Amino acid sequence: MSTLIVVGAQWGDEGKGKVVDAVAAQADLVARYAGGNNAGHTLVVEGRKVITHLVPSGCLYPGTRCVLGAGMVIDPDVLAAEIAGLQAFGLLQQDELRVSLHAHVIFGFHRELDGMREEAAAKGPRAIGTTRRGIGPAYEAKAARRGIQVRDLFDRATLRARLEQNRDALAPELGRADAISVDALMEAAAGWAAYLEPMVCDASALCHGAIRAGQRVLFEGAQGALLDLDHGTYPYVTSSNTTAGGVCTGIGVGPTAIDAVWGISKAYATRVGAGPFPSRIDGEIGQRLRDVGGEYGATTGRPRDCGWLDLPALRYAARLSGMTGLCITKLDVLAALGHAEVCVAYADGVDPGRDGLFGARPVNRVIEGFDDPQLAVQLASARSWDALPACARAYLDLVAEAVEVPIALVSVGAERDQTIFVRHPFE
Repeated sequence: MSTLIVVGAQWGDEGKGKVVDAVAAQADLVARYAGGNNAGHTLVVEGRKVITHLVPSGCLYPGTRCVLGAGMVIDPDVLAAEIAGLQAFGLLQQDELRVSLHAHVIFGFHRELDGMREEAAAKGPRAIGTTRRGIGPAYEAKAARRGIQVRDLFDRATLRARLEQNRDALAPELGRADAISVDALMEAAAGWAAYLEPMVCDASALCHGAIRAGQRVLFEGAQGALLDLDHGTYPYVTSSNTTAGGVCTGIGVGPTAIDAVWGISKAYATRVGAGPFPSRIDGEIGQRLRDVGGEYGATTGRPRDCGWLDLPALRYAARLSGMTGLCITKLDVLAALGHAEVCVAYADGVDPGRDGLFGARPVNRVIEGFDDPQLAVQLASARSWDALPACARAYLDLVAEAVEVPIALVSVGAERDQTIFVRHPFE
């Protein structure tokens, strides 16, 4: 087996960064296929926190190639700043990163539109809770056929025509005809082109070549399955396809090239922004879970709503991506909390795919054993499945049975060595 997709199985923020970091140690190439700098991966290496927003987590391993795929939207200034920050840590030589010529570019007017729309929506019931990074407007331009690809930065005539097209199309919403300065953006784009030129590539061909050569290729998602544009809690979703199927379009590989799909879920659930969240916990317990778990956004710093693990939603996410393994993170947080519940069903037989999650009422079950004061210490020191406390193994068995997907990995803390592989990622 040489290809593995790692996707979020909830509403994002599941700990993909840590899991991808652990798996990337055994990969030759790590490719991200969707989203932009609205995502954030927090990694802890020897007590040092590293946060990435665009660059795949494989950047922590010298010699591992990293690829930004065609399905992404990229803010060149953010990318340059992130690369500089990683290199200041002694990470990511520039020849280890490649950027798809087909990826789309985020411009300042995309960010301005995003902010304007969210401000207007915040005055009524329609706020989505975007990161205001310009992600949605950039994908909107892509679908409207006036998006600007990375390849267009190297074709001055095409670039100017596209910028003029955007200026004319967006002037009414931006409120003035000169809101988009084509000349100024042409100058900025020249600098971006010079910076990106050593990194650009045909990402599809690069990944195909690695697969044909028998190399281990890891495809990294962003956000989570329940935020998928087509299958998530629409309209409270992101602007791209976050399920495993997004790899095929976002990288340019066929489904027959994929060997396995691992879905990542916290041992509880979180959500940022608006939209349905059936298992949300309000009050003191919800705040305690937020504080113990450090549930504040890596990209925005916003506090995340917290809830119990939602098994019907997780089962739905597993079906959407054809998951072959589950990665459960932050099991240690439940131990520190001293209490654990799971949502095992929705009242009245509500089905996530058929009925959606709006109005779904959770039926919860208390998990025994998590009130043991020694549990947190026992979990933190566990380095194998057999070393996990009995109540933790029973909890994981319950999840695997309910979702009908075996456990592949368990995280019992923030450090790299607090990761237990139950299955080998490339076998």
